[in-house]
Amino acid sequence: MDIYTGKDAGEFIAEAKKIIAQTATKGAPLRLIGALAFHLHCSEYRHIHQKWGRVFTDTDFVARSEHQQQIIEAYRELGYRDDEMITTLYGSDRLVFDNPETGMHSDIFFDKLDFCHVLQLRDRLAVDDLTIPLAELFLEKMQIVEINEKDLVDTMMLLAEHPVGESDHETINAPIIAKVLAAEWGFWRTVTGNVEKLLALNTKSDLFEIGEKQVIADRTTEILAYVGKEPKTLAWKMRSKIGDKVKWYKDVDEL
Repeated sequence: MDIYTGKDAGEFIAEAKKIIAQTATKGAPLRLIGALAFHLHCSEYRHIHQKWGRVFTDTDFVARSEHQQQIIEAYRELGYRDDEMITTLYGSDRLVFDNPETGMHSDIFFDKLDFCHVLQLRDRLAVDDLTIPLAELFLEKMQIVEINEKDLVDTMMLLAEHPVGESDHETINAPIIAKVLAAEWGFWRTVTGNVEKLLALNTKSDLFEIGEKQVIADRTTEILAYVGKEPKTLAWKMRSKIGDKVKWYKDVDEL
C-alpha cells in the first residue's frame, strides 16, 4: 500500500490531534514527535516548511509502554490496523499502524527514542498537551549523527521562535538539555558537533533574515553555556578521555 504523502501539514496535524484525543479516552497519553511537532510549535516560521516544499508522510508519537493495549484499541476504533509482525517482534518498544481507508501511517515509540543515543521521555510526557517538550525536540534532532539539512532547519526554526530558559512553556528548557548531555559523553559529542553544523548552516542559509540568524546564534550560545557549566558525571569524564578513538554512537537500524 502506498503511504499518503501530501504536502499539507494541516491534515496530518488534524489527524494527530484526533489520535491523541482518542487514546486519551483510554488513559493512554500520546505525544507527537518529528517534523510535525516542530511545525505545530513554530507557527511564525512554518512558512519555511512550505517554502522548502517539506513533505509530511506520517504521524509519529511517544507513549508509555504499559499502555500498549489501550493504544491498539484506540487506533482500531479510528480505522487503523497494526502491523502484526512488528507488534510481535518489537511491540514492547514500538508499534506501527496503517489506515487502509485514508492511507495514513502512524508510528508509536514507547518510553524513549533509541536511535544514535537514548533519549528518555516517559517522565516528561505530561509537560505539553500535544508534543514532547521543546528541550527534547531539540535533542531529538541534534542526536542524529548523520544529521541532514532538513533536521538542522527544523532546529533552527525552533531556536528562532522560542526563547531559552529554565522552564518548559513554549521555552527551550536548557537545564534539561544540560543534564542529559552531562550524563553521557557520546550524546554530548554528537550534539555539540551538530551545533557546529547548525551554526555553519545558519551563516550561509537564506531561509532566515539577518536579525533572525543572530537570534538563532545567540540562543544556541545560551544552550551551550548551560551545557558547559553543568557538572559532568564520572562516567562522562572517563569516556571523554577516550574521545573519538572509539565509536560513541549507535547506528540506526530501519525496521
